[in-house]
Amino acid sequence: MKNGKQPNPNVIHPIKGYDKESYIKPAITNPNIIVGDFSYIADSDFESHVTHHYAWNGDKLIIGRFCQIAAGVEFVMNGANHQMNAVTTFPFYTLEGWDMEPPAATDMPLKGDTVIGNDVWIGQNAVILPGVHIGDGAIIGANSIVGSDVEPYTIVAGNPAKVVRKRFDDELIDLLLSFRWWDKSIDEINDLIPILTCSDLTKVKEEIEARL
Repeated sequence: MKNGKQPNPNVIHPIKGYDKESYIKPAITNPNIIVGDFSYIADSDFESHVTHHYAWNGDKLIIGRFCQIAAGVEFVMNGANHQMNAVTTFPFYTLEGWDMEPPAATDMPLKGDTVIGNDVWIGQNAVILPGVHIGDGAIIGANSIVGSDVEPYTIVAGNPAKVVRKRFDDELIDLLLSFRWWDKSIDEINDLIPILTCSDLTKVKEEIEARL
């Protein structure tokens, strides 16, 4: 291991002397935020990037392992939604003095949990809207507004985010989704780094096929 140190997913700041890059999992306090090992954000406070996340909605933000989240990214949760099937969208029930009970859950446009796969790169200032599912290995372009699901190993960008292209051909994508390198042990992943960082994709296919 580098400098004789084992990678440790339970440290908050994995770069010595630098507090603007943080592993997310060990710093989480909200039980409705679930994050896998080694996913990081380019900031010191991940939960400030999760907005409108109210316990009474019960929605979860679920993020896989080895995700890379840039500065300024925002995860907008279901609490941001207003009732849309009535004359007004104004939330009287949240404000002092108005005689309105909270709408029934069936009257609210709740989108469910927001789920981010493994090894996902989310670019600077991107906004992920409620209920979006982003597949393993996807890349979200900077300043994108993501309101729809993103397939694995797909690059999206823009407002609203649109597909730019798939990162690899279907054969390699299927191999990677079967191989699931992010679920392997630290030692196994360390040994796989030459394959995971190789730009010769034909060689990558051969190496992964040999290990399946």
